[in-house]
Amino acid sequence: MTKAIPAKQALAGLSLGARPSGRTLLTAKWVLAHENGSHALLRNGEIVIENGTIIFAGHDFPGEVARRIDFGQSLISPGLVDLDALSDLDTTILGIDHFPSWKKGRVWPLSYVQNGPYEMYSPDELAFQKRFAFGQLLLNGITTAAPIASLFYREWAETVAEFDAAAQAAGDLGLRVFLSPAYRSGGMVLHAPGDMRAHFDEPRGLRGLERAADYIARQSGRFDGLVQGMFAPDRVETCTAGLLRATMERAEEMNCKVRLHMAQGAMEVETVRNLHGATAPVWLAREGLLNDHLIAPHATEATPEDLELYAQNGVSVVHCPLVSGRHGGSLNSFSKLRDRGINIAMGTDTTPPDMLLNLLVGLIACRMNDGGPERVMTRDFFDAATLGGAKALGRSDLGRLMPGARADIAVFGLDDVTMAPSIDPITTLVAGGSGKVTKAVFVDGRLSMRFGQVAGIDMQTARDQAQAQFDRLIAQYPARTWDHPPVEEIFPPSYPLREKADA
Repeated sequence: MTKAIPAKQALAGLSLGARPSGRTLLTAKWVLAHENGSHALLRNGEIVIENGTIIFAGHDFPGEVARRIDFGQSLISPGLVDLDALSDLDTTILGIDHFPSWKKGRVWPLSYVQNGPYEMYSPDELAFQKRFAFGQLLLNGITTAAPIASLFYREWAETVAEFDAAAQAAGDLGLRVFLSPAYRSGGMVLHAPGDMRAHFDEPRGLRGLERAADYIARQSGRFDGLVQGMFAPDRVETCTAGLLRATMERAEEMNCKVRLHMAQGAMEVETVRNLHGATAPVWLAREGLLNDHLIAPHATEATPEDLELYAQNGVSVVHCPLVSGRHGGSLNSFSKLRDRGINIAMGTDTTPPDMLLNLLVGLIACRMNDGGPERVMTRDFFDAATLGGAKALGRSDLGRLMPGARADIAVFGLDDVTMAPSIDPITTLVAGGSGKVTKAVFVDGRLSMRFGQVAGIDMQTARDQAQAQFDRLIAQYPARTWDHPPVEEIFPPSYPLREKADA
């Protein structure tokens, strides 16, 4: 029998970014396998992978293997599924302490529109931020992602060129992605302080849809299936009924999912009511556009009527509790959506993309909204981050460790010095863990991350580049902020800033 080798030693001998040759057996104190339709914990369990597929999940594998890798005091888990995964440099950080948004460059002023919006990043910078963001996802145990990015700093929408680069980055780093360039038929424009109005150009949105469809047809299936398509019309208030109807028709033809942000904020709710006389879910239902192709972040402003429509039409909700909580919102509540039969997936929607932290914040918010702890358990959130995401994508081969599933695996260390002693690994990780305890990630059998090293990118060098790029972005904010104040007024520091005097 092949001897089990400690993980650090064994992984050092494997090629980062490649599938190990032959059968590979992974073992640890805990394995989260899948049986009879749900997860099950195996103490001292084993997972065997071969050519991108799981061929065994259990105890005492009877066959021969090329290597046995022992992760010790760890949990071998299905890779996490993030359906609102940030793929740019995080501008939501600019809205945490700086408001109202119309004063902070978060809404285009009319003067900026009249002068002609422009891309605030170069093509190379747009390509870089996707690669860097994908590396951060892998560091946090996320193996499947549906990328999301801000359009505030864009000329209009996302470009095919940057998403060609994103597909290449996913292949190089080894991340499973569902994506296409985002498009829209309108945007919010600031006409006067506090006076935000929607401006629409539906033909432009329809051209964006066709570019996205062409992209999906061309890119889907690349890198052994790591790259797949998903239509990504922008926020619901920036889309016309014609654009959304055409999107749903295309999604049906191409058997693709559609992600559309709605029921997520007060500005959206007010805008959609003014435009359509209803909430976004009610409006879409009236137009016949709610169906099981639809994946809908965030539902924090959803009414009981909205949620009932989601349930009736098979819409999946993407819960992003950390971002929502930062802005004073929450899903009310996770348990209530679950009880209605709504499928709940998870998203991070910010940097760092720490899914485990999001699960903790979601647990806390749900128990506060429910007025007690009994209605939701840590396992419910772990299910959402694995099985819920897979169901939203229509992929029964993701989010679970069982024979026939894709070998998308995250290993979380329970022996990290920051971790509490453990009696149950799921409770330990959700209640007190963080993505920083991720030891290794396999995607489709490829070793995509090991002990902080990511295939295809030097993350420390990239972090320095990301800071310099972000600094250049912030320097451009006066041009697209009402009355064009200096950066120091748009984003003042938390405390008075004292610079070193010149010699």
